[in-house]
Amino acid sequence: MRSLFASVALLALAGVAGAQAQSYPTRAVTIVVPFAAGGPADITARIVADQFSRALGQQFLVENVAGAGGTTGTTRAARAAPDGYTLALGHMGTHAAAVALYPNLAYKPEVDFEPIGLIAEQPELLAVRKDLPPGTLQEFVAYARANESKLNMAHAGVGSVSHVGCLLLNAAIGIKPTMVPFTGTGPAMNALIAGQVDYVCDPILGPLPHVRAGTIKALAIATGKRSALLPDVPTAAEGGLPQFDVAPFYAMFAPRGTPQPIIDRLADVLSRGLNEDMARERLLELGAEVPEPSRRGPEPLRALVKSEIARLTPIIAAASAK
Repeated sequence: MRSLFASVALLALAGVAGAQAQSYPTRAVTIVVPFAAGGPADITARIVADQFSRALGQQFLVENVAGAGGTTGTTRAARAAPDGYTLALGHMGTHAAAVALYPNLAYKPEVDFEPIGLIAEQPELLAVRKDLPPGTLQEFVAYARANESKLNMAHAGVGSVSHVGCLLLNAAIGIKPTMVPFTGTGPAMNALIAGQVDYVCDPILGPLPHVRAGTIKALAIATGKRSALLPDVPTAAEGGLPQFDVAPFYAMFAPRGTPQPIIDRLADVLSRGLNEDMARERLLELGAEVPEPSRRGPEPLRALVKSEIARLTPIIAAASAK
């Protein structure tokens, strides 16, 4: 009899959750972006927010909560009510590298979030201030080794993709420059344009307009093929540094305990949106790579987070990044 009552109760709860999902959302939804406005995470989140708003008939509002390499905003999102009205834009830094970089991290990426889906992967670009002497990756390697004590590297906070990307670059070259943290990619890029720092490693969409404007120089892209947006910029492998190979993932998450029907609905809307010409074109125009259907949805993202934590933890430890 007890098992019968339990089964009936579970069916009732499932029915309530399903009904909630059908009516969801009934008010505005907040997407926490753990970095300052203007950077890759912010722009990617706004593309998805627009997509969700159009498909679901409610506003999806981006809230920028910068600090501590993205972990401040991510922690806030992890502690939000699991009702579908707070989501988080996460990436390789906040949901993988941060595990090794922050021993006292206030959340566990693979435990404290419900994965919704992968949005895109964005190959990183090595960009330098326009008056830095090197004009190629090979020249940069030689210059960096000869001027290590003078070099200043900008990043968007410990654990950000710009930080992790340059850790891989620095380890490949064998240098430990001065690292200058900022609250986001936008401020870091402004410092590079002003000549206050020497170089950054960041997904292509951040540096792209400034490279095209000639206010900074792009020396290499950290992927296996050249970008159609910057076809004259060689890959790191072409420049003799294949170890500099990094294309951070950007994805959508919800706090642990968010009802599965809501997760499924958001995942479906996200996947369908990535098939739409408007969303795909906006992402491709920013240098992003859109995942194939088989790599979308909660379970592929769950596996990706787990594998990236396993991949990056020993690399970061070897780079003495803690």
